[in-house]
Amino acid sequence: MTRNIRVSPRKLNLVAGLIRNKPASQAIATLTFSKRRIAQQVKKTLESAIANAENNHQLDVDQLVVKTAEVGKSIVMRRFHARGRGRSARVEKFFSHLKIVVAERAVVSDAASSEQKAA
Repeated sequence: MTRNIRVSPRKLNLVAGLIRNKPASQAIATLTFSKRRIAQQVKKTLESAIANAENNHQLDVDQLVVKTAEVGKSIVMRRFHARGRGRSARVEKFFSHLKIVVAERAVVSDAASSEQKAA
């Protein structure tokens, strides 16, 4: 989980959508070659989630899938810009929260998969 990322939730959600329900290795590759500025910070958060799954929960890294990538609103920093004729205008700078959950891929046996296809 990463809190107070300096990007709007709308823009962050575009990048988070690229990695949802994908294998962890494919998600890292996608983020590595993404041209969006925020992609590197999302990649860093994903790598942290993978490391936590491996070290704290003893999960197999090769079987990990990005289960969810949740984006939430955070604080709004308000600034003022000078405008014409002595006026000023308020500019809002949005911040976001990012929560990535990884889980092991469900291993389905051949017998169970053939039963599902038959049904």
